[in-house]
Amino acid sequence: MRAWAILMMLQGHFIDGLLDPMFRDTSNVAFNIWKYFRGITAPVFFTVSGFIFTFLLIKGDKTGLQNPRVKKGVKRGLELLFIGYLLRMNLFGLLQGKIYDSFYLVDVLHCIGLSLLGIIGIYLLTQNRKKFVFPTVLLGITLTLFLFEPTYKTWGFSFLPDAFANYLTKSNGSVFTIIPWFGYAVFGSFLSVVFTKFKDFKYLYFVAIPLFAAVGMVLVSYSSKLFLLLSQATGLQLFADIYFNNYLFIRLGNVLVVFSIFMLIRGILKNSTLLKIGQSTLSVYIVHFIILYGSLTGVGLYRFFHHSLTPAVAISGALCFMIICTFTALRYEANKEVIRLKIATSLRFALVKGEVLATSGFQTAKTLFFRLLRRVGWAKN
Repeated sequence: MRAWAILMMLQGHFIDGLLDPMFRDTSNVAFNIWKYFRGITAPVFFTVSGFIFTFLLIKGDKTGLQNPRVKKGVKRGLELLFIGYLLRMNLFGLLQGKIYDSFYLVDVLHCIGLSLLGIIGIYLLTQNRKKFVFPTVLLGITLTLFLFEPTYKTWGFSFLPDAFANYLTKSNGSVFTIIPWFGYAVFGSFLSVVFTKFKDFKYLYFVAIPLFAAVGMVLVSYSSKLFLLLSQATGLQLFADIYFNNYLFIRLGNVLVVFSIFMLIRGILKNSTLLKIGQSTLSVYIVHFIILYGSLTGVGLYRFFHHSLTPAVAISGALCFMIICTFTALRYEANKEVIRLKIATSLRFALVKGEVLATSGFQTAKTLFFRLLRRVGWAKN
């Protein structure tokens, strides 16, 4: 599922960023199908990320701070935050002493990194409680974030510095915000706890596949009507606001349907390349960000072909883009240790040379300085 989501993200970002707006025809069936499936990508990716992370977090015998996955998870979360900011850095601006406002914008890596840290926090706070507390809190957070989205999305958070406000509001240009997207991550975490509890159940998939499909279709088809009825029955404007923009629960339904489909066809999804792509999503994301958006240098496809391609060129280009990004990322993953060793060796070599040059420069400066002092009579031979 994660491999599918990252491939969908690649083509979605490419076509959305480079397709000429004149071809974005909402009356075109093909475009509407593409647009709908593009909207599924991020919810699936966040949910699967929370699912996988929590599965690894709770599968061992050790709990709390004794669990080695806690330390690894904190490290991973901070790493994602660091890479998220690194990818938004402009080296040319940095050399001029400038940090552009885009550096502080929040993207998917920031939110996933913070989501992992959030899941760890919830896990640690509930570790000494009864076993049902952890999944209950996770599901409760999802429902709370989704139900009150019409309320907090209007908040500007102007009392916070932009670097922090960008995690909570899109008003400054952030692509994702931790609320409500944290809701999908903790929902995936909730599903992971349930799957772990029933992993040895003989009829797990026999029950889970139709259950996920049914609940998913109900959310997609009837959740809006339910909120309309609740609004009419209670008179609460909150339910009416959800009804008019009910994308969170509909996408949650989409996620459950996608889960059911992948469970159904799980037997034919054991291709080694697909598995490697699913395990290398961070590398794929970094490569795509550099090529498409010109991370670090500002020179990318987005700069030269922004909203300028025809559908035929955009579609064929997206296919090539997917192949190039995944191939590059997989090659990096296959040679990651060698590449890291070479980088470390080069840095050590540069450090040693820098020390030699610094020492030599200091000695030269010292000699010239004392010559100057002797010439003006301030020092003896």
